[in-house]
Amino acid sequence: MRPCPDHRVIAADVHAVPPPFRAFAVRSDEPVHALDARAPYGRVHLVRTGFLDPGALAGLADAGLARMQVASFSDIDYATTTPQALAAAAPRVDDLVGQIAAALRPTGVLGDDLAAYRASVATRIDYLAACGAGFHNDVSRHWSRCLFWVLALRAADVEFVMPHAGVRQALAPGDLLVFDPTMAHGLCRPRDQGQAVAASFEAGADRHQVFLTGELLLTDAQWAALGAPWLPVEAHERRAALDLLVAEFDDRSGAIKRLRALRDCMKRSTCHVDEPAP
Repeated sequence: MRPCPDHRVIAADVHAVPPPFRAFAVRSDEPVHALDARAPYGRVHLVRTGFLDPGALAGLADAGLARMQVASFSDIDYATTTPQALAAAAPRVDDLVGQIAAALRPTGVLGDDLAAYRASVATRIDYLAACGAGFHNDVSRHWSRCLFWVLALRAADVEFVMPHAGVRQALAPGDLLVFDPTMAHGLCRPRDQGQAVAASFEAGADRHQVFLTGELLLTDAQWAALGAPWLPVEAHERRAALDLLVAEFDDRSGAIKRLRALRDCMKRSTCHVDEPAP
């Protein structure tokens, strides 16, 4: 296994919150956290890996794209894969699951135990393909308890953008990102200055972006260690927090829509599940 890759931490904790709100928080549609919320994780991790050579990157990207349908701007598709299928697509790469796990370990989001990262990666790996991406977040089901990782296989002239956190990060094949999917994010052309513009992805050899992706499911203790503990919803109501579970975003700019309708979003009476856990 190759030496530890280059790891950079990108600050994502200075949030542009629209008034009358003063902070962001996310509630859950799972009973376990029905009456709780947490702040977004205020870091994005960028790991520049080197364990996939150009041939392996192309082989994996081609194998994934062949299984997905991505025709128009902001189309996003997934295809579940397995370590065996990945090994067939990149036969010269030794232990791809282990290589990804080792690249994730410097982020520290699951602690220091390499086995925890390996178990997480081995649980599920998906291909993800996009043709640019309008701004959106991913919160439903258990995703409010997850961080996402994405490993770029094919990515040219494209940035990963989190508009409310001031993050604009150019991507290249081999880049591994770890981020909080409850914050709005999208894929943009650098020339569009943080805007997701459909016309910029209409044609050309670089229309598509292809990734491997997976989830890092954190325990309550791990969220607390990252500075984003699950707290009673009243604690976030006192901070005038906007609930990212119910926020809607403008595809192009990421602006949050219908702010008046969100006025009571962070109240116990607007619980998102019918039967909170005892």
